[in-house]
Amino acid sequence: MSSSKITAIVGANWGDEGKGKITDIKAGQADVVVRFQGGGNAGHTILNKYGKFALHQMPSGMFYEDVVNIIGNGCALNLEYLEKEIAKVLEIVPDLKFQLMLDQRVPLLLPHHILLDELEEERRGDRQFGSTKSGIAPFYAEKYFKEAIQLNEIFDDAHLKTRLEHLYEKVNLTLVGVYKAEPVKYMDIYERIVKFRPFVEKHMGDATAFLRKAREQGKNILLEGQLGALRDVGMGIYPYVTSSHTLAGFASVGAGIPPYAITNILAVTKAYSSCVGAGPFVAELFDEEADELRMRGGHAGEFGALTGRPRRVGYFDAVATRYGAECQAATQLAMTGIDVLSYLDEIPVCVAYEINGKKVTDFPAPSLLDIAKPVYEILPGFKQDIRGIRKFDELPENAKAYVRFIEKQVGVPITWLSNGPKREEIVEL
Repeated sequence: MSSSKITAIVGANWGDEGKGKITDIKAGQADVVVRFQGGGNAGHTILNKYGKFALHQMPSGMFYEDVVNIIGNGCALNLEYLEKEIAKVLEIVPDLKFQLMLDQRVPLLLPHHILLDELEEERRGDRQFGSTKSGIAPFYAEKYFKEAIQLNEIFDDAHLKTRLEHLYEKVNLTLVGVYKAEPVKYMDIYERIVKFRPFVEKHMGDATAFLRKAREQGKNILLEGQLGALRDVGMGIYPYVTSSHTLAGFASVGAGIPPYAITNILAVTKAYSSCVGAGPFVAELFDEEADELRMRGGHAGEFGALTGRPRRVGYFDAVATRYGAECQAATQLAMTGIDVLSYLDEIPVCVAYEINGKKVTDFPAPSLLDIAKPVYEILPGFKQDIRGIRKFDELPENAKAYVRFIEKQVGVPITWLSNGPKREEIVEL
């Protein structure tokens, strides 16, 4: 077998770390880009020569014509949303040629998943999880109940109708009995699905076989994760998590490759902290201090790519990031948004938590996070616009010291440093 390079790009924190830009850059060096988990409940923001794009389901290699983009079996495929997402990009870049493969084993996210998600958040009232209401939790619950419809099943009329009829017997018991909602007619869903047969026929393939051949040919493969380690359903801040595994370890399952084939894991973190949604956030800032950081951050302020919700922000949390990098088994880090901190005279870094009067540096169980208080170490600011600098040695001394301090705290080498939203605003260490 030829030497194939397989890299996973994943989040070290709560999501929203700037993975879109890093994946976009690395996709230009790849032959294949694979989304291995999640669905349309998050977005990767990409700023390139065509404009600004938020991709929710489409892999970030879409803008490179020679790259094969795969939506793997670990994803939640909403065909209606995907078709609209592609059409939206083509409105801006009508001549764009892209390659897309939908794995034949990927399950379909259907309208009732979104409906159930909305109804459950409404039922929970002030106890909501902060769901994006994209249907993700009901989808994965159904998948693990072994009732989901896989993409390969949609071409046999009799089979598809039978599967849907049996599925909606149970779905309607929940809709009517629990939520007092109207039942769903399974034939209505059948009609919605079969409309996509031409689209699916054009793009469906066997991702496992394709990736095996790509490895044999020595192709460079990029595995694209969604959200971050702290939103993982197993290792994250449960129950304020997504409903899939956001870790690089799941990429072998969700993409369909052997785990030993993943040779590099690039975990992305911001130079400060941000997250969308509910749950404990120890280093969170509030009021004017938070407002200023939020407005300076991101491409145009810290607001969710899908929801538009203001992101919660804070200073860098070394405790959470060290844990996230460990969960991801990160071999290297990419730090984004360091240019955002240029307004600060001093830069606090959360280096420990105080819990019941005791200082801890290991990330605690989720039940203890609500009573954890941040312990900060203060570093001098660099007070200089650093956008456009391409070499690490040309950065201000205090900016370099900040990077090296974070690197030592997390225990993983920082190899990429993003100092602006544009593709070329990047420092490779």
